[in-house]
Amino acid sequence: MRFQTCASVAAAALFAGLLGLSGTAAHAFEDSAHGFYVEGGRAPHGDMGSTNSATVGMTIPWSLRQPVHEGALTTYWDVFLSNWHAPALGNGPHDYAQIGAIYTWHYRFDRGGSPWFAEGGVGGSVMDHVYRTPDRSFSTAFQFTEVIGIGRSFGEHGEHELSLRLQHFSNGGIKKPNPGENFVRLRYTYHF
Repeated sequence: MRFQTCASVAAAALFAGLLGLSGTAAHAFEDSAHGFYVEGGRAPHGDMGSTNSATVGMTIPWSLRQPVHEGALTTYWDVFLSNWHAPALGNGPHDYAQIGAIYTWHYRFDRGGSPWFAEGGVGGSVMDHVYRTPDRSFSTAFQFTEVIGIGRSFGEHGEHELSLRLQHFSNGGIKKPNPGENFVRLRYTYHF
């Protein structure tokens, strides 16, 4: 229930940001600033329930802005700590702690002057124990991860960001079974 309330508030904030209710000057975006974020996600399992995630993390700039086509590209490291709450398999655990890092490409449209951006990244993570639910079981605690997302900056200096992200976790075929898990995530980032 708490997760659904947080997700509803985050969805309303994203909607307000996407409508442009908080304007941003075109020259105000600072994509090379460190950031702190909170993120909620869900991996639906149909009749078996869903796995929900709550994440905190930091973004650490890695490269200066480079012009690319009609936009601007920067990169950053995304370091995170997450908790997955999943349907339990028998008497097994239903909470999983996860730590990880993702190398992310951040593309801002309109030569870097747009509040809109797209992202993609690859990385790795490890969980405190092997993830198992009634309809899927991982074979390793280590997982690769890939993420894509879209978002919008807002605030006087573009210091706030809301983004919608799709994230996949799997062990890349290191060991079977390898069903993977796919999350839809909503993220709020504050750059400082």
